[in-house]
This record gives sequence, C-alpha cells and structure tokens, in this order.
Amino acid sequence: MLSPNAITVLESRYLLRDKDGNLIETPQQLFRRVANAIVQAEYKFGEKDPGKKELVRGLETKFYEAMASGQFMPNSPTLMNAGTHRQQLSACFVLPVEDSLEGIYNTLKHAALIHQSGGGTGFNFSKIRPHDDFLQDSGGTASGPVSFIELFDASTERIKQGGRRRGANMGILNCDHPDIESFITSKRMPGALRNFNISVGATNAFLDAVEKNKSWQLIHPNYKTVVKEIPAKKLWELIIDNAWSTGDPGMIFLDVLEAANPTPKLGRIDTTNPCGEVPLLAYEACNLGSINLSLFTKEVNGKPAIDFDALKKTISLAVRFLDNVVEENNYILPEITRVVKGNRKIGLGLMGWAELLIMLGIPYASNEATALGERLMKFVSETALEASRQLAVERRSFSSWNDSIYAPHDPVRNATRTAIAPTGTIAVIAGTSPSIEPLYALAFERRNVLRGQTLTEVNEIVFKRLQDRGLLNEKVKSTIIAEGHAENTDLPDEWKELIRTAPFIAPEWHLRHQAAFQKHTDNAVSKTINLPESSTREAISEIYMKAWKLGLKGITVYRDKCKPEQVMNAGAACEICAT
Repeated sequence: MLSPNAITVLESRYLLRDKDGNLIETPQQLFRRVANAIVQAEYKFGEKDPGKKELVRGLETKFYEAMASGQFMPNSPTLMNAGTHRQQLSACFVLPVEDSLEGIYNTLKHAALIHQSGGGTGFNFSKIRPHDDFLQDSGGTASGPVSFIELFDASTERIKQGGRRRGANMGILNCDHPDIESFITSKRMPGALRNFNISVGATNAFLDAVEKNKSWQLIHPNYKTVVKEIPAKKLWELIIDNAWSTGDPGMIFLDVLEAANPTPKLGRIDTTNPCGEVPLLAYEACNLGSINLSLFTKEVNGKPAIDFDALKKTISLAVRFLDNVVEENNYILPEITRVVKGNRKIGLGLMGWAELLIMLGIPYASNEATALGERLMKFVSETALEASRQLAVERRSFSSWNDSIYAPHDPVRNATRTAIAPTGTIAVIAGTSPSIEPLYALAFERRNVLRGQTLTEVNEIVFKRLQDRGLLNEKVKSTIIAEGHAENTDLPDEWKELIRTAPFIAPEWHLRHQAAFQKHTDNAVSKTINLPESSTREAISEIYMKAWKLGLKGITVYRDKCKPEQVMNAGAACEICAT
C-alpha cells in the first residue's frame, strides 16, 4: 500500500497528465505501463519459441507485481518515460568535454537534451586549458574550466529533467589541473553551481604526496608542462575546508575506478554519474534499479531472517528487467546508443538496508551489521552475475565482450550488473529507507520539494516496534517526533543503539558499511556521510583519507547546516504528534 507521501510524489512527478494538466493515470496504471513497455524486448529474442506470447504475458505480470508491491523499483526516468513517446529510460550519462569551443558547446547541447528527457550527466573538465592561458588562434586568453562549469550550470537551471525535476550534474576536475584550487572553492558562495555535485579526481600519487608531505605539480593538460608546484598538504587542506564549509567537493579516486574498469581496451574511466555510483566511459549511460530489502524477511525459529530464496528470484527478475531496458531505451544520441548497447551496463542496487537491520534487531554501528552487509552484497552480486550469464546464453554476450575482462572464458550479458544508488525518490515510492544509509532521522521534513511543498515523514517501522514492546509512551513519541532521534528519551540503551540515526553514528561505521558493500559491487556505492554540525575539519580529513585506504571509489560528506538551506531537516512539527 502506497503511503501518502508516495502518492504525492507520484502525482507530482510520475503519473501521466493530459494537455490540460489533469491526471490520467493511477499508480497501478503507471506500473502496468512500465511493465508492458519493458517486456516488449522479449519479442526480440527467441521469436521462434511457440510459447513466447505466454512467456511474455507471465513476465509482464511479474514485472508489474515487483513494482506494485514495492519489492523492486527502476530509476525515475524509466517510471516517467516507459511507454510514452519519449521512451528515455536512463538516469545516468557521461559526456566528454574537449578543449575547443565547438566541442564544449556540442556537449552543452547534448547535456540539455539529456536533461530534458529526464537524465543526469557527469563530466570531467580536466581537458580544458587553464584560466588565462594564451589562445594562439584569437590572441586572447582562456577562461578556464570553472567558467564553463558555470555555463553548464546556468543551462541546467533553465531545464528541468523531463520537465518534472531539476537537472543533476557531476563535475570533476583532476587533482593536477592548474585550476584545481579555483575549482575546489567554486561552490563557496551560497547558491553557486546549485545544479552540480563537484568532486576532485584524486590519484594514488596525490594522496601519497599528502601523506608524505611532498610537493605537488600542477600540469598543463595540453602541453604536459609544469605550471605550478604547491605543497600537496596545502591543496588537501583546501579540499577539506570547503567540504566542511559547503559539503563540496567530494573525492573520486581515479586509480581505483580504472582498476575496476571492465572494458579497459575501450578507454580509461575518469568520470561518474551525478551521484557517483556509476563510473562510465564517454557517451556511456547506465540503467539502474533497486530492491527493497525491508520486504524480504521471514520467520525462522520465531525470529526474523532474510528470505534469500525470495530475494534470489527478485534479483534474477530485476536483471532481466534492466537488460530489457537497455534494449527498449531511446538514448537521444547515436553515439550513446552505440556505446551503451556495446557494453550493456546495468546497475542493480538496494534500498531499505537500515530498516532491514532494525527488523533483524541488529544495530547499524556493529560488526554484525557490516558482516551481514558484505555477505548480502556477495549474494546479490553472484546471483546477478549468474542471471547475466543465463541471458548471455539466451541473447549472446554484450558486443564488446572480446575487449572486456571477461573474455575469452566467461560469456556474460552485461559488463556491469550492480551499483548502489542513493534511491532518494524511489525509496519514498517504495516506502522504505534510502540505499544502504542509516536512518537520517526517525521523523523529519523534506523542505522546498515538489514545487515548494514540505513532506513530513515518520518511520512507521520504528514506531511499531516500540509500540509492540510497550516502549512508546507519549513522552517518548513526542520527543522523537520533535527532535528526530531517540538520544534524549528514556528508552533502554540497547533500543537507542538499534534505532540510532546517521548524525549520531561514528563516521567509521559509515565507511565500514560502504566498504562492505563496495567489495562486491561492480560499479560504485553512492553514500553520503551525514555529520553533526559540530564535526571538525580534522574529522573530515580522516574520513576522506580512510575512504581511499579502504579502496572506495569515491566519498562525500555533508555536515548538518553547512548550507543556508537544506532539503532534509531532522524533527517534525508537533501537530503530527497526535496522529
């Protein structure tokens, strides 16, 4: 059953409307529309099978039931566009940025078309020559990569994704670019680059130089000459100070990305999608979907446990669904169609992890939780790989397989199968906690969303468990709702530990969870470490360095109230206390 917030989100962004703006679709009809559109790919394979129509009808029903039950949700563009004239189904794209006016503006045009269709874009701006560099053709000077990032941001501001949500971008500049310092501080002013997440593309050599307090050379991207030499630690401190002040920049660990590149012969990976969970080649896109873990439990000897049998069936179904998305997608540009169908990357992820742990009685900040996370993601990865291998038998391997790490002995349909996305909106639709994050708060407000609305959320699973055990008196309830956490209640310590929210969980546990899931994830894990307002720069420095040492592909932090306005705010208006 969909929550009131889920219905509000669906009505605002997803359900079809007529030319006058009137809703012409229910949530159930949306899921039917998507299931019918995605199952059409089945007719392209095994067309001589006499039972094909019956098989397709059965699959369509399974696709519908997986979405309608909240067990599986594809990324937003698939929900919005499948079965419509637009038929652009991908959330993530990466576009190249060349060092020429023509190349930059071609990419800007392509990005605008992608945003209009509902997708987000990632760029690495490191090929652009630095600010004040001499331009031989015109006799003038270059304006540098930051000026063009501002141009892309201004364009995005005027185009909502699919006409229903603001465009999203990732901007990366490599740590040895001469303009790296101005890039790091580019979001310092409130409201600057509001449509961009930015990350420093960091190499092992840079991080080693920081640790050993060495100097660091900034290199001209075209001539490969040294433009400037600075202490590596000075650059590091600038990164940390701005991350503390604004939440940006994050870090993308370039050498770690490339080490996991499944098609190294086709090019080096130096860019990710807007939230960092999918490292992609130029003109590559990825199709994402996530499984709601909170719906996969069963009773074993009177205790809740993960239902791995049911989970396995849904993983296999989801891999098939996402491979069908690759086939049915309208990729906007012929270059994207060619690269995507060559590699057929998909990214199956998870949501509801925090709620699953609470249902199992396992605190997020515990060795038991991280060990279970690693075991669970290994199961998801192995099941997804086996499903992809089966699809390769039915449909053949992805066409660039010979240039991949899988050749010549491992036929597989998809170059990647798994990615942990943030699942912000689809988690609301599914009625669960986002991604593998701990609970942000037990009660909170999403402010200035959906045309300025405020959505209030109270975690029903937590409140029900407290009520069932006779722990939810009016004082506890009102305190949790007002403050968003249980730290100041008189609940037993073991219950406070079980339902502890993100700002009260030590950063070490955030990192350990990310590392546990990353170990068995083909793409990357998008995770933000939500920190209390009192967190120090030194703490963020330690987080970023430890993330690299743990082998993560990227890291982002957000210190509470470091921006004048933020969407998520712990605690809710007291008038809902009586509900």
